[in-house]
Amino acid sequence: MNERVPAIETAADTLQLDDQVAHLLRRAHQRASAIYLGVLSERQITPTQFFAMARLSEMGQLSQNRLGRLAAMDPATIQGVIQRLAERGHIQRLPDPTDRRRMVLSLTPSGQALVAELLGRIRQVNADILSPLSESEQLEFVALLRKLA
Repeated sequence: MNERVPAIETAADTLQLDDQVAHLLRRAHQRASAIYLGVLSERQITPTQFFAMARLSEMGQLSQNRLGRLAAMDPATIQGVIQRLAERGHIQRLPDPTDRRRMVLSLTPSGQALVAELLGRIRQVNADILSPLSESEQLEFVALLRKLA
């Protein structure tokens, strides 16, 4: 049997896509990433790299495995992030004093300075991302995102 497939989407089909949660989250992520990268690209840092550095700044020395878990990154991703940051002199790897088989990570002075420089700017990025929402909507949205994450 030869069924005809409409060549043009109808307005109803388009509306269904525009209401899909995954589609809306992807579009929101694209917008947020563009705003984020506008600040971080000046320093040649990706959001993933910044988040790993910010976690180290917040928590102090961490094993690569623990940093990966705290940053919600799989082992391959965190390994690449750490390698690039170490090559740029922002992170140092040292033997764990309690277990010589394991390495611990910490920020170098240049890594600490970079995190300090970017933290204030990242606060503005968050404000820019949430700017279409009222203050109460912002609080509710962040709370709902935490539930989803």
